[in-house]
Amino acid sequence: MKNNIFLLITMLSVIGSSVLLISQTEESKVPYKIVDSGQIRCYDNRTEIQYPKTGARFFGQDAFYNGNQPSYRDNGNGTVTDLNTGLMWTQNPGSKKTYKQAAAGALRCNIGGRSDWRLPTIKELYSLILFSGTTPNPRRINSSGHQPFINSKYFKFRYGKARDGDRIIDSQYATCTLYRSTTMGGNKTMFGVNFADGRIKGYPIAGIHGRREKTYYVMYVRGNTDYGKNDFMDNHDGTVTDKATGLMWMKVDSGKLKAGKMNWQQALEWAENLQYAGYSDWRLPNAKEMQSIVDYSRCPDSTNSAAIDPIFEATSIINEAGQTDYPFYWTSTTHKSSNGLGRAAVYISFGRAMGYMRNRWMDVHGAGAQRSDPKSGDPGDYPTGRGPQGDAIRIYNYARLVRDACQ
Repeated sequence: MKNNIFLLITMLSVIGSSVLLISQTEESKVPYKIVDSGQIRCYDNRTEIQYPKTGARFFGQDAFYNGNQPSYRDNGNGTVTDLNTGLMWTQNPGSKKTYKQAAAGALRCNIGGRSDWRLPTIKELYSLILFSGTTPNPRRINSSGHQPFINSKYFKFRYGKARDGDRIIDSQYATCTLYRSTTMGGNKTMFGVNFADGRIKGYPIAGIHGRREKTYYVMYVRGNTDYGKNDFMDNHDGTVTDKATGLMWMKVDSGKLKAGKMNWQQALEWAENLQYAGYSDWRLPNAKEMQSIVDYSRCPDSTNSAAIDPIFEATSIINEAGQTDYPFYWTSTTHKSSNGLGRAAVYISFGRAMGYMRNRWMDVHGAGAQRSDPKSGDPGDYPTGRGPQGDAIRIYNYARLVRDACQ
């Protein structure tokens, strides 16, 4: 009997120690795990290339650095769990909804037997984007041969259909993140992710000039309410560590360091060769890393600042409309077209996302938008921008570098 009691006490002690160890381990985990972009191919200014060797042209782009690889679990009840972030998602966006319908629908959603669904933030929704996708030609009708910017094995995805009055790229998904200013001359705006063309843009949340309200796909989310909340620490050496993500950032950008603006290849080379704050392992961040430090509560019109925490310094520029503004920042991620070419690279706009519409320049998609620029060329070739909203084409953008804080 005594031996049995001793054995039981010993087992309980081991179990208790294990629980404590697990608890301590959980507390030490990074609460905001950034999922890798999914890009595994390398590109020059135009086409796919073999992996460049260290020091060669185009070394240091997205595919060189493998982060937390995307990993999902289909729960078999209409939900999908992201095994990196801990977020659970509704699997099928269903029919499109207005913004008001999308926001109200979360309260009525009981998919998977859960009642705590919410409309995702822009950072939560962007965690699902994968840059293995290809941008379709918006004038095409047939979606065959295209690859969406989301894992369509786990999530139900639909391209826009002409019979619904949509373009092929009209696959925008709603979030609860509202722009603190307005876009396109006064529209109240929501940030959404387009999983058809791989972009974040600001979209109207009400009807425009008598037209019907725009509708969006919706996936609700639950769990990990800390996702997307930064925890910045000034290291007082010209760097800032985000304790939430485990990434260390340059406190300043290339403009503050007199390197100025540069094309994509130049930005890659600058990152790989820079010695700064005692570190030599800086890199150009991928799209999801760069988006992680956007502060969507800030913008030039409402806070007279870039859309970033004031712990950082951002170079001031004059934009296409002659306004004081803040830059587009290059990422290491190529934005591949459906024709297989990789002429464009992703940038995040920390100032107004300018476009040329109605014969003038304006903020068309909001500070915090993610679009893409040609990797090389002459900005003068695009005097009124490019695309349906006349997206400003700068080509020579700024850089803010990153490294893993634990190294």
